[in-house]
Amino acid sequence: MASDLINVNDAGVLTLTVSTSAAGTSLDHELVMESREALRSVTRGKLDAGAIVLRGAGKNFCAGGNVAKFADAPDRGDYLRGLADDMHSMIEFLWETELPVVAAAQGWAAGAGMSLVLHADVAIGGTSTKMRPAYPGIGLSPDGGMSWLLPRVVGAARARHIIMTDQILDATRALELGILSEVVEDDSVVDTAYATAAQLAAGPRGSYSAIRKLLQASATNSLTDHLAAEAASISALGNTAEGIEGVNAFLEKRRPDYPGVR
Repeated sequence: MASDLINVNDAGVLTLTVSTSAAGTSLDHELVMESREALRSVTRGKLDAGAIVLRGAGKNFCAGGNVAKFADAPDRGDYLRGLADDMHSMIEFLWETELPVVAAAQGWAAGAGMSLVLHADVAIGGTSTKMRPAYPGIGLSPDGGMSWLLPRVVGAARARHIIMTDQILDATRALELGILSEVVEDDSVVDTAYATAAQLAAGPRGSYSAIRKLLQASATNSLTDHLAAEAASISALGNTAEGIEGVNAFLEKRRPDYPGVR
């Protein structure tokens, strides 16, 4: 792994850097592939992490795809399919880890960058953060899960409006819509994201995994099915080491010391 861009720190937070200052802070395909391999290692038990931070290493989180490389490709359709497949594979591993995901969404999050922010459980933005679908501006359609996630966050009608009219959402609007979870000063975005991720990494991993599964399933489950899923989940967690420690700590009025956490 590139130690300064893809790494796990002492708090158990896995950093996945998706763009650098190069190429206008566009999505870096090599970093996407490195991120995919790191996530694959987590799912295979070869890399231990308790939470994930998605970030950019430049002034922006990610300004979208590298359009100049789109134009240079001999077969643009084939090239775009390859990029989309690779990013989607990374996203599938991101979900498979079942770890909490925090986005440090500084500056612009456009196109694929906006898509990636939508995958975060907690998205931290700055006062200057801006988001834009960007796809209609270059005659393309969304990738990275935007057309699946955005309707679930803001509603189907609003998602159509945002994507089709290629709206620019400032930090205040993104917070109102629920795309951003918190807005802080621009120079505090990254630190706040890491502090949030460290807090999550020190928490009950089984609980967070179950919460993410339940929230994802809620979009398609009937109420009856979902109530049954909730009952099964809380029952199973009640007999785990984390569940036992959490309840005992509450009764003993102390901070939980969750097993398996650094």
